[in-house]
Amino acid sequence: MTRTFLGAAAAAVLAAGLASASPSLAQPPPFPAAFKTSQITTNGATIHVRVGGKGPAVVLLHGYGETGDMWAPLAADLARDHTVIVPDLRGLGLSSRPAGGYDKKTQAGDVAGVLDALKVDKADLVTHDIGNMVGYAFAMRSPERVGRFVLIDAPVPGIGPWEEILKNPLLWHFRFGGPDMERLVAGRERIYLDRFWNEFSADPAKFSEGARVHYAKLYAQPGAMHAGFAQFAAFDQDAIDDKAILAEKGKLPMPVLALGGEKSFGLTMAAVMRYTASDVTEGVIPASGHWIMEENPVATVKIVHDFLDAKPAVRP
Repeated sequence: MTRTFLGAAAAAVLAAGLASASPSLAQPPPFPAAFKTSQITTNGATIHVRVGGKGPAVVLLHGYGETGDMWAPLAADLARDHTVIVPDLRGLGLSSRPAGGYDKKTQAGDVAGVLDALKVDKADLVTHDIGNMVGYAFAMRSPERVGRFVLIDAPVPGIGPWEEILKNPLLWHFRFGGPDMERLVAGRERIYLDRFWNEFSADPAKFSEGARVHYAKLYAQPGAMHAGFAQFAAFDQDAIDDKAILAEKGKLPMPVLALGGEKSFGLTMAAVMRYTASDVTEGVIPASGHWIMEENPVATVKIVHDFLDAKPAVRP
């Protein structure tokens, strides 16, 4: 974790206060009307998926505190020359909330099942936060199905300085969970989530009130917070699985873009990914904390699209 991240997060807490009370009521940007939604049942879960555009496939995986809705600006841009596939992770958004399967190895199977259902053999991956962890598990197990891989602003369990990252006091939520914790948060989902949106933003006002209301409502659905906690509770198993698959198969062969927010992970993302990928391009989203699509969507869209266009994909 960079010092910039620590300083920015602390400053955000002091400056934000009740930033969620901002008068901005803009909803998250909508997906283009041409995008279609479906429910794909696979691997013990039913995954809500948005699909639009035409061309080479690209899968966008969201993280905690949001859903696939976060990707609307990037999806609209990529749909001009890609088939864009945007799932909600199991347990989150409009996907089903099964009792188990929140380890990222299992969720890699969810991604495979979605691609199989859509008859897509190979796709580029763009991932954020916990989506990085799911995408990594998929790319390691099915490298022949991934052309290019963009990971944004979150580490991968068990890879590089993972144990040091866990010591960061700002990441206490990695170990926060269990029945008692769920009872404390029940009915207070907005309060809990505001902490993430405020502390991990360079400017909390960029995360609009409308977006906060939208996501808090989705996370207040029955079982949604339990599923969210389960995503974090699986990290120890994820670390074991990630170390094992790296030892077995070696580094990722496809081109990787490791992006960090300037006020968040920054260049640490590339340093982490060089432990586990052989072709890493580093990038930083300026004037952004963790919530790159809210804080600087223009820069994020450009750097991602340019990478997908410029880097030749690895052939099977």
